[in-house]
Amino acid sequence: MTWRVVIPFKGAPSSKSRLAARFDDLSRHALALAFLQDVVAAVRETPGVDGVTLVSSEPGLAALFPETPGLAPVELTPDPRHGLNGAIAHGIRVTRAADPAAHVAVLLGDLPELTATELGDALGAAVRHPLAYVADAAGTGTSLITLAPGAVAEPRFGAGSAAAHAAAGFALLDVPAASGLRRDVDAPDDVDVIVAPGQFTRAVLAALR
Repeated sequence: MTWRVVIPFKGAPSSKSRLAARFDDLSRHALALAFLQDVVAAVRETPGVDGVTLVSSEPGLAALFPETPGLAPVELTPDPRHGLNGAIAHGIRVTRAADPAAHVAVLLGDLPELTATELGDALGAAVRHPLAYVADAAGTGTSLITLAPGAVAEPRFGAGSAAAHAAAGFALLDVPAASGLRRDVDAPDDVDVIVAPGQFTRAVLAALR
């Protein structure tokens, strides 16, 4: 069994716009890139993940994720500019065209505390369901969805996405609230409660303080 993970990344100049109350454009972009790098690092180290599809039109991203022996490769595909769910749907299509037999996971790129162990545990639980999702720490949003080979469903990320995914037939995975898989960063207060960030986020936060 193999997994391929789709990660959308909006990129500049709109990176993490909800952090604008505290951080300027350059700082928000630096944080967004650091979050993404930490997420991708965790994904690439997760057992069973054979590839990452990064959906973004951000210049220079490919250079951040070079091919490395022992790590899942990262493929970059342009953002079609049809919003978050449009980018995700495009990433799923690209991923399934490359490997129709793989399980597909969609993961947001603002989870700076995510570890490979946490993701691996969630993917291990997800294989029991054709469609599954992980809610964010608040229980209203979504940080991860999974689709078994052949399963068809539209992504429903955005406000109230946890309820929307449940209504669409996605099974809720039981992931502890303290897991890095649920601790997304959407607002300035979320930055204050980052406890165990990855190395890239840790470096940017240190530079901003």
